[in-house]
Amino acid sequence: MIISQIIFAILLIGASTLFTINAKKIIRNIKIGKAIDRFDNASKRWATMAIVALGQSKMVVRPIAGILHIFVYVGFIIINIEMIEIVIDGLFGLHRSLSFMGNFYNFLIACFEILALLVIIAVIAFYIRRNTLKIKRFNMPELENWPKKDANLILIIEIFLMSAFLLMNAADQGLQNLASEHYHIAGTFPISQFLTPLLGNNESTLIFLERFAWWFHIIGVLAFLNYLPISKHLHIILGFPNTYFSKLSPKGQFTNPQSITEQVNSFLDDTIPVPEMPEKFGAKDVMDLTWKSLLEAYTCTECGRCTSECPASQTGKLLSPRKIMMSTRDRLEEVGKNIDINRGVFIDDGKSLLHDYITKEELLACTTCNACVEACPINIDPVSIIIDLRRFLVMDESNMPAPWMGMLTNIENNQAPWQFSPADRLNWANE
Repeated sequence: MIISQIIFAILLIGASTLFTINAKKIIRNIKIGKAIDRFDNASKRWATMAIVALGQSKMVVRPIAGILHIFVYVGFIIINIEMIEIVIDGLFGLHRSLSFMGNFYNFLIACFEILALLVIIAVIAFYIRRNTLKIKRFNMPELENWPKKDANLILIIEIFLMSAFLLMNAADQGLQNLASEHYHIAGTFPISQFLTPLLGNNESTLIFLERFAWWFHIIGVLAFLNYLPISKHLHIILGFPNTYFSKLSPKGQFTNPQSITEQVNSFLDDTIPVPEMPEKFGAKDVMDLTWKSLLEAYTCTECGRCTSECPASQTGKLLSPRKIMMSTRDRLEEVGKNIDINRGVFIDDGKSLLHDYITKEELLACTTCNACVEACPINIDPVSIIIDLRRFLVMDESNMPAPWMGMLTNIENNQAPWQFSPADRLNWANE
C-alpha cells in the first residue's frame, strides 16, 4: 500500500508541475500582447461570465448541440469533484474516504453516474456529427490534419474516462456485495449496477478490475490535464477569464489608435502640439495585438460557429473567422518557442502574422458585420484582430484595392467619400 501511495504522489506532483510549467508559458505568451484596459465595470463582467461561460447561454442558440454540450460540460466538471476523493484515497491509502457524508455521498455518486452516462451519449453524438454526418463547419480546410485529430482524440478520451469511472463503480459494488476487505458499503450506483452482474463473483478479478479502472481514471485525468495546453480544449479553463474580459462596448464600435486621435486633435486645435507618430499603425505580428486578442486565440474552441455565420465565408470568399483565430494561435506558439530557444528573448525569424499566416485576401473580405462575434459561444472577437491587421496593411503598407485608395483620398481632401468640393455637399437638398 505504501508503494502505491508513493507512486500516486509522484504522478500527482509530476503532472501538476508539468501543467504549471506549460501554463506559465501560455501566460507569458499572452502577455506579449499590448496593454488594453479590461478591468473596468467588474459587476457587469462577473455577470457576463456567469451568463455566457457558466450558464452556457450562447451555446443553446443551437439547441441540439447546446444541450449535448451542457451534458459534457456539467458532467465533466461535476464528475471531477470526485477527484477530491481520489486524491485523498491515493495519498493516504484509503477507500471512499468521503463516504462518511452518508446519504449525501450516495446522492453524489448517483448523480455522477447519471452524468457519466449522459457524457458518453453526448460524446458519441458529437463524434457522429463530426465524422459520419460530416457537418460542413467541421470539415473545412483549416481543420485538416491535427485540428481534426485533436477533436476526435478528445472525444475518445472522454468516452474512456467515463467508461473507466462506471467500470470502477461496478467492480466496487461487486466487492461490496462480497463483503471484501477494504471495500465497505458506500455509494449508490444507478448505472453501474447493471454492469456488476457481467463482471462475475471472483474476488481477485473484481479487485483487479476496480484497481485497473481506478488507476486508469486518475492517470487519464492527469494526462488530460497536460494535454489541454496543446489542444483546443484549453477553453475549458480559459473560457471563464475570456468572457470576463469581454468587450462591453457595442460590437460595431471601433477603437481609434491614440496616436491618430492626438494627431487629428492637433490639426483641429493649433494650441495642441503635434505628437510624434508611432513606428507602426495597427498590427503586423502577434506582439502588436492586445493581450486580450492573444487570450482569445488560445481560448478558441474551433467550433466554427463564427465561420458558419460569416457572410463573406458563406459567399465563397477566403475569409474564415475561425481560421483567423487558429492562425493567430499558431503564430503565437511559434513566437513562444522562439523565446524559449533564445532564453527569454525573441529573435526576428523573418515571419509575421500578416502575410505569412493571414493573407491580404482574408482581411479585405471582412465586412466588419460582427456576425462572428455574435455567434461565438464564449465572446471571442475575430474582428478586432482583422481590423488591427488591416490598419497596418492600409496605413503602413498602403496595400489596398484601388477603390479604397480613391475613397480614402476623397475623405482626406473632401471630407466625404465622393469626389466633389465640400462646399457642394448640401446641393442635393436644393430641390
